[in-house]
Amino acid sequence: MKYITTLLLALLLVSCGTIKVHYDYERETDFSGYNTYNYFADMQTGIPELDEKRFFKAMDITLQTKGLKFSEEPDILIDVKSIIYEARSRNTVGVGLGGGNAGLGGGVSLGIPVGGPNLTREIEINFIDARKDAMVWQAIGTQPYKEGAPPAVKEEKMQELISKIFDKYPPKTKN
Repeated sequence: MKYITTLLLALLLVSCGTIKVHYDYERETDFSGYNTYNYFADMQTGIPELDEKRFFKAMDITLQTKGLKFSEEPDILIDVKSIIYEARSRNTVGVGLGGGNAGLGGGVSLGIPVGGPNLTREIEINFIDARKDAMVWQAIGTQPYKEGAPPAVKEEKMQELISKIFDKYPPKTKN
């Protein structure tokens, strides 16, 4: 029984901190033709300044491991948008009231949220073909966000998010 309790607790902790990524891309695009990238000059990321530095450092490292090079005349322009929002708490305490007589019954139930707000960071990354001026790839990643985390933790979380986002880039296209 103790083993099962420990296993369930471990699964709960792992599932609470997961990164989720959703992808979309233009199926007809040949991603092997993209060798260089740059960012939109007037981009408003929505990421705080110090986190933004961590973000672009992680992006550059990850893109270079994917074989892309930073260039002033890029094949791909990258646009980034980010928001932090309060996710609905899934932790509640249930309070119930009920009664019945002679086979008739009724009841009232109420869920009371437990704990503080659950903050989530969502980052949207769009790849735009610079020659065609058309979006060819998009990823939206979400990750739990903790305000006031130490810089080393923020950097680690940002690298995890970026690695997960680019895990399936370039997409495997089926022609």
